[in-house]
Amino acid sequence: MRIGVLTGGGDCPGLNAVIRAAVRKGTELGHEFVGFRHGWKGPIDGITQPLNWEEVENILDQGGTVLHSSRTNPYKVDGGVEAIKSNMSKLGIDALIAIGGEDTLGVAKKLTDDGVNCVGVPKTIDNDLNATDYTFGFDTAVNIATEAIDRLWTTAKSHDRCIVVEIMGRHAGWMTLHAGMAGGANVVLIPEVKFDIKKVIAQVQERFDADKATIVAVSEGALSADGDMILKDGEVDAFGHVKLGGVGDWIANQITEGTGRETRCVVLGHTQRGGTPTAFDRVLATRLGLQAAEAVHEGDFGKMMALQGTDIKRVDLSEATAELKTVPAQRYTEVEAFFGV
Repeated sequence: MRIGVLTGGGDCPGLNAVIRAAVRKGTELGHEFVGFRHGWKGPIDGITQPLNWEEVENILDQGGTVLHSSRTNPYKVDGGVEAIKSNMSKLGIDALIAIGGEDTLGVAKKLTDDGVNCVGVPKTIDNDLNATDYTFGFDTAVNIATEAIDRLWTTAKSHDRCIVVEIMGRHAGWMTLHAGMAGGANVVLIPEVKFDIKKVIAQVQERFDADKATIVAVSEGALSADGDMILKDGEVDAFGHVKLGGVGDWIANQITEGTGRETRCVVLGHTQRGGTPTAFDRVLATRLGLQAAEAVHEGDFGKMMALQGTDIKRVDLSEATAELKTVPAQRYTEVEAFFGV
């Protein structure tokens, strides 16, 4: 069997580990691999690269993706789906392993329904894919954000200052919740729970009165009780997502005005996506890649590889992409004991 592999959406630590493992296992099972470059743009335009063991043996610890990525949506491109089918036929590709988040795997699900053999591997630093306990890349991103908070504490304490840290998270606050807890943030604001800016200011003021510095961790998609998402601009990508950014600066300005004390904002941005994956993410990504190759070998298409407990299981792509996995109310309530002094 000839198997195509692609990576879609934002880059993520651990992508190369998945590719490496799938090629290793699949080759062992007698299959041949072809890499599609630039996400779904690859099979639409027939852009490929060699993908054999010699090509991938030494990429385990590399961040990003050797296949490159994009946010191309075949269902928004005229003739996109037909082009994928045509190019797969010309190249002799029997099945696709799609590695990505909700958008990439949503396309894989639709293609499966349209007769294309697809298997999915969940990838997102936001950890918001359904039917899997964790996604690779999340652990690395949380560690990066936690280290940033650790470093910012030294400045905040040295200057008796409040620092707002804006962390990635459009609709799900998993990364902000985990990094905020691990970094000892005093206030954690996530998209799932609207915040009252007056209460935030009061909490910061209370710490100032006690001669204590403050760290506020906020997801980029967090919402105030009387406001909307703060957008970077009005543009949307091929999957209809707007660009977020600015909530951290807005909160910092509100705290400055409300307390009369200078407050700074640090936006971690794409630093959370980059660099070497943690050991946890390397192991998880490797296990997912091995299982993806097994699924293709067995003809078990329309499935996503998922971590459930300590086991890798196969779930329907429809289940994985039906809805986002957001932070439950009780998980957020757990950390509220740390809010304030």
